[in-house]
Amino acid sequence: MADPKGFLTTPRETPKRRPVDVRIKDWHEVYEPQSMEHLQKQAGRCMDCGIPFCHQGCPLGNLIPEWNDLIWRGDKEEAIDRLHATNNFPEFTGRLCPAPCETACVVGINADAVTIKQVELRTIEEAFGAGNVKPLAPERLTGKTVAVIGSGPAGLAAAQQLTRAGHTVAVYERADKIGGLLRYGIPEFKMEKNILDRRLTQMEKEGTRFRPGVNVGVELTGSDLRKKYDAIVLAVGATQWRDLPIKGRENKGIYQAMEFLPWGNKQALGEVVNPDINVAGKHVVILGGGDTGADCLGTSIRQGAASVTQLEIMPRPTEERPSSQPWPTYPMIYRVSSAHEELDNRLFAVSTEEFIGDGNGNVKAIKLVETKFENGKFEPVPGTEKEIPADFVFLAMGFTGPEKSALLTQLNVELDERGNIKRDANFQTSEEGIFVAGDAGRGQSLIVWAIAEGRSAAAGVDTYLEGESQLPSPIEPTDRSLMV
Repeated sequence: MADPKGFLTTPRETPKRRPVDVRIKDWHEVYEPQSMEHLQKQAGRCMDCGIPFCHQGCPLGNLIPEWNDLIWRGDKEEAIDRLHATNNFPEFTGRLCPAPCETACVVGINADAVTIKQVELRTIEEAFGAGNVKPLAPERLTGKTVAVIGSGPAGLAAAQQLTRAGHTVAVYERADKIGGLLRYGIPEFKMEKNILDRRLTQMEKEGTRFRPGVNVGVELTGSDLRKKYDAIVLAVGATQWRDLPIKGRENKGIYQAMEFLPWGNKQALGEVVNPDINVAGKHVVILGGGDTGADCLGTSIRQGAASVTQLEIMPRPTEERPSSQPWPTYPMIYRVSSAHEELDNRLFAVSTEEFIGDGNGNVKAIKLVETKFENGKFEPVPGTEKEIPADFVFLAMGFTGPEKSALLTQLNVELDERGNIKRDANFQTSEEGIFVAGDAGRGQSLIVWAIAEGRSAAAGVDTYLEGESQLPSPIEPTDRSLMV
């Protein structure tokens, strides 16, 4: 184990964020570097408990106690090998995952959990810095071909695993560049895009082929795919956003979050000077209190919004773990993201009743009412109505499943009762040779689940093509009872 007394003698310490007045003037990542000495002390807090519940908290089954111990001892090369054994992209999860492993940490029962996420991130960054992240090209090719549709974390994980198994893999993406939500949905201040690009370079050197700018189902039909490839993996995500069809929705200035965030990234990267959606000097209201809403908040701040208000229909969570969500579950508690450090103007337990227009077709305000949860639904509280100014409104209320695209119709895959693509325990859809991974089959979820599903789907595809597979599958059949 690491330091036998580390969890007793060393307090939890996370990297410091750059000063707010500095970081809101640029688009760079918000964290300051943490010294290796401090990181090793944090890794030394891992108590190597008899039953590491952090494994239960992590869908990937990351070998957390092992690489904590290796980092504490200074063995960086072995640490990255153990980390990569279960996770293709720790540089993504180390930045973007909400760390359910930490809420399941045994130290966290009666003290502060180990900083697992930071140790993970620093381990991969040290490896990239030392040149220890090398392409792993297959020793032989199988002659089998696979098309992966979608280049988010699930698609990329499946593609990398299948390429390393010796299959010829092509990843199709309808956007101009590869990366899916990693590129277009995640703001630059949470993950700079050079982090994504360096991993894509590795994958290209391994043999994965990328086909951006191809709208599969239109420019390349499902029939074309079936003729050209031995297997297909659908990793198209759950991009059907949830709307709010209330009075005034037709007014201009009301956008979905994923209509706004890509423009922020283009601005951050200098690809555009004046983005099509620019909130500089304007009053912004964000509907939705999750991570996507916080991303809209941080982007609006950096564009120079005059004010930003974020609305959440749920009441304000408690700061302590609720008794109904005991360890090791992931609790709903009050959290402050880096964007909320910059500007926290959240209103809880409110509902939007109307988008108010200015008479010329533009939104100018929204009408709110306070809510309370009664009889299984949110009820408005009479007499609490009010208006707040809104030149722009961003809807960040989540997603309802994959888009009902021409491709899904062409491939004739069945959907489940929630509108997701139905699959069996091997991630195969109702059509032989067609598999699904990530949010398209699971529903909207975490990046760590997307990577886990991509790896598991790859094992299913490999077994289908070769009769057996040595690819690891973090999601075992016993964990898939709800998939069919």
